[in-house]
Amino acid sequence: MKNKYIAPVLLGAGIAYVLYSCGVSTIPKKATAVTNFDKARYLGKWYEIARLDYKYEKNMDNVTANYSLNDNGTIKVANKGYNVKKDEWEQSIGKAKFVKKDDVGMLRVSFFGPFYSGYNVIAIDPDYKYALVAGESLKYLWILSRETTIPAHIHAEYVKKAQEIGYDVSALIWVKHDKAS
Repeated sequence: MKNKYIAPVLLGAGIAYVLYSCGVSTIPKKATAVTNFDKARYLGKWYEIARLDYKYEKNMDNVTANYSLNDNGTIKVANKGYNVKKDEWEQSIGKAKFVKKDDVGMLRVSFFGPFYSGYNVIAIDPDYKYALVAGESLKYLWILSRETTIPAHIHAEYVKKAQEIGYDVSALIWVKHDKAS
């Protein structure tokens, strides 16, 4: 008799988890999203300079992200990179939306339907040429640039900031940019 209640309870728990994870966007404890964030200036093409590796970017070099405004106010995210193992270009299209106000660099990004992850701009230079982006946990971090390189002082500043937050900066993958797409 008790077994007939297990399936509905598990189904309910599964639905609750999905609803919870669809709406949750987090930021690492010691990180703070940029305020006075200018969405319009952030749009456009960024080169991935460094990242903490994870399964969706494994074996990728020449990675770029292009951000543009969708008609509904969300941001279109077009990531592209060269998979060195498969010897081919790969692209992923997603969307991002602001968690709070659009002048706070705290967003949620999705490449898979209703499932969102944290995307937090935690440092940006005054000219919007370089950005440090934290994911929802200490497993995700990106250093971005409008060019394929960054100056040494920006490199040092962003690595130091990431380390102070708790990131393992020794695990950063420094992305090559040696192919034209």
